[in-house]
Amino acid sequence: MDDRIALFGLVVASRRDELELSQVQLAEKAKLSSSYVSRIERGLTAPALDTILALADALRTRPSELMLEAERRWKKGSAARSE
Repeated sequence: MDDRIALFGLVVASRRDELELSQVQLAEKAKLSSSYVSRIERGLTAPALDTILALADALRTRPSELMLEAERRWKKGSAARSE
């Protein structure tokens, strides 16, 4: 799977940890299965737009914030790889 997908999953997991939610709690709030949330967080699956929207709502943030943070991490990693 693409590194950017994995970074998005890490962003979701980080935000979930900030809110002190378990994967099960996040899944319930987003109306997703906990196994699907786990696969997203581990970068094993690329979530569809409706899933990103549901995750953002459940994580009390904007979808764009999740994407921007994943992009920031990607760029930071790209800069480190090019050195």
